[in-house]
Amino acid sequence: MHYMRCGSGSGKPLLLLHGLGGRWQSWHPILADLATRRDVIAVDLPGFGQTPRLAGETSIRTLADETAAFLHANGLSGIDAVGSSMGARLALELARRGGIVGGVVALNPGGFWQGWERHAFFSSIYLSIRLLRLLRPVLPAVCANPLGRALLLAQFSARPTKLAPDTVSDELCSYVDSPAFDELLAQLAYGEEQQGAPRNSITHPLVIGWGRRDRVCFPRQARRALALFPDAQLHWFDRCGHFPHWDAPTETAQLIVSALAGTHANAAAGLTGELTHGAHGGRTGQSSILQLPQSTGLACWPVRSLPH
Repeated sequence: MHYMRCGSGSGKPLLLLHGLGGRWQSWHPILADLATRRDVIAVDLPGFGQTPRLAGETSIRTLADETAAFLHANGLSGIDAVGSSMGARLALELARRGGIVGGVVALNPGGFWQGWERHAFFSSIYLSIRLLRLLRPVLPAVCANPLGRALLLAQFSARPTKLAPDTVSDELCSYVDSPAFDELLAQLAYGEEQQGAPRNSITHPLVIGWGRRDRVCFPRQARRALALFPDAQLHWFDRCGHFPHWDAPTETAQLIVSALAGTHANAAAGLTGELTHGAHGGRTGQSSILQLPQSTGLACWPVRSLPH
């Protein structure tokens, strides 16, 4: 599994799990901030980025198996983990299994839809990826235009015109280039239901973050996520869509640090009111080096995984 490692060299390790179609670069808006405090390990999950797809089925279950094997092989079992969207559901699954990860922050996790929400998720993403594939030759130019970003990211971001064009272009091109995208999309929508964890079974910090303006995983789904994971705390992101680490990078980085330190204040007590308010709104690796501002004093270095 290909990954990038970045940090001051003395921080506690932190695993970052991207969403459907993404890669480690999806975390770029908060990577430098996190790396000042943690030893960040951002992976390309199998079938995305520079990691080859799995030989058999690609699903949350098989991705969890592969991630657990990767962590064990690299001496990282018990690492804190942060996931976005599909990666957030993957992080919750790893927490549910026990003994694989430590604290978890799950940002807008998928998999908690019901009824028409499931079909809305699948059909909207299905049509979007086909449009992106048609636009692939001109995607960088379209993303460089604020109107282009607004049109392409209307479902994903509450402030698409404010996002860095390079970040958007890299993410959308990654969706198009991902060989496992279609299979995993179908698995997420119509595959195995996400299992929960009984109360008091997860002893490490567990925080679920949700954007009030998420149009991919609607805010009402937070209630279902908390029902399946009653040990979790809830954090609402105001004026955020499906990617809080893009729409509110500073707040997201602060949440991750405080949540994993066990100092996050629970917002679940006001869940009913919040939901009403927010409901409308492979096996081998190649090296990568992230260029961070020189003033951070951070070190980023090429890495290769063990054979998992």
